[in-house]
Amino acid sequence: MSYRDQVKYLEFLRKCEHKFDRKEAEDFKMFLKMQKDDEEFDSVTMKKLKSLYDKFNVPVDRSKYDAFFKKKETEQN
Repeated sequence: MSYRDQVKYLEFLRKCEHKFDRKEAEDFKMFLKMQKDDEEFDSVTMKKLKSLYDKFNVPVDRSKYDAFFKKKETEQN
């Protein structure tokens, strides 16, 4: 993974920081310290960051909104 992905994940997780449990909060603080020191994450650290990101980044199911945007069919007599 690249540095750009690392920054993207950390920016998103900053918004979700209040939802973390104790272990996740400790890991996140470690990630921020490493980021502050301008270190590129190794594969193990990046895997932990990605798993934390995947846990809190739940994609929206947009299929439930299809009913609102369908055209109404009109019956012609």
